[in-house]
Amino acid sequence: MPTTLSGSSLLTPALWELEEEAVYVIRETAAQFERPALLFSGGKDSIVLAHLSRRAFAPGPIPFPLMHVDTGHNFPETIEFRDKLVKELNVNLIVRYVQDSIDAGLVQEETGPNRSRNSLQTVTLVQAIQELKLDACIGGARRDEEKARAKERFFSHRNTRSQWDPKNQRPELWNLYNGRKNKGEQFRVFPLSNWTELDVWGYIQAREIEVPSLYFSHVRPVVLREGGYLAHTEFLIPIEDEQPETLHVRFRTIGDATCTGAVISHAETLEEVIAEIAASRTSERGTRVDDKRSETAMEDRKAKGYF
Repeated sequence: MPTTLSGSSLLTPALWELEEEAVYVIRETAAQFERPALLFSGGKDSIVLAHLSRRAFAPGPIPFPLMHVDTGHNFPETIEFRDKLVKELNVNLIVRYVQDSIDAGLVQEETGPNRSRNSLQTVTLVQAIQELKLDACIGGARRDEEKARAKERFFSHRNTRSQWDPKNQRPELWNLYNGRKNKGEQFRVFPLSNWTELDVWGYIQAREIEVPSLYFSHVRPVVLREGGYLAHTEFLIPIEDEQPETLHVRFRTIGDATCTGAVISHAETLEEVIAEIAASRTSERGTRVDDKRSETAMEDRKAKGYF
C-alpha cells in the first residue's frame, strides 16, 4: 500500500510503481537479514536509497546504519553533504577508510598520473563486512548503468569472501526474493535495479530531494585527459604540459575525485539537468575513468567483492 510520508504530486504512476517496488525490497531486506547496512557514497543513487529507507519505515527510524567507504580522495562537497544528510535522517553512520587499509599493508597504493583508490575500496569494504558481521549490503546500482550491473538480481548472492558469481544467482519470480544463505555468505541488495538515470532524477524532482551541488553547473578548474575532464584537485597528479582550464562543468556521477569525470554543462536547475540527460547519448558511467581500464573492469571488481 502507498507509504504515508507527504510528497509532491509530480510523482508519476511509473515513478510511484518504482518507489513501491524499492520500498518493498528494502522492507524485505530488513525482514530477512539480521545485520543489513546501506552502502552510502554521497551520490544521487545512495541519497535516493536513504530517503526511500526513511519512507519504508516511517514513522519509525531507519533500522540499519549507513556505511561509507571513504577513499580519502573525495570531493569536499560530498563529505559535507553526507554529514548533513545523516543528521537530517537521524541515522547511524559507519565510516571505514581506504587509508587504514593502505597503512595496514592490506592494499598497495597505485602510482603514476592515473592512480586511483577506487578499486582499493573493495578490500576495505570486505574487511568492514567481516568485522561488523554484515549479512546484507544495500546498494544503489541500477541495471541500466553498465553491462555487469545488468546481470544482478535484487538479492545478489555473495560467497563467504564477498565474491560474486553471475552464474550463482537465484531466480526471482513473482516478487519472491530468496535471502537464504550459509554461514558467512552475504547478499548485496539493489532496490533501484529497474530504475534509469532519468527515473532517479525525476524522483529527486518529484520528492524534492536535495543533492550535492556537484550535480549542477559550476565553475571549476579541470584538465582534459584521455578524452574526458577531471577535476584539478590536490589528489590529481599532473602530466607534463597538462594545463588546467576553468570551465562550467557538472558531474553525472560522484566517486573518487581522481577518476570521476565532469561534463561541460550550463544546467543549473533540476529541469535543465533532466533535459540535458534526456538529450545525452553518453551513459553516466561513460565519464568514469576507472570503468575504461578494460572492457570487463566493473565485472572484474564485482567478482572480487566490489559494490
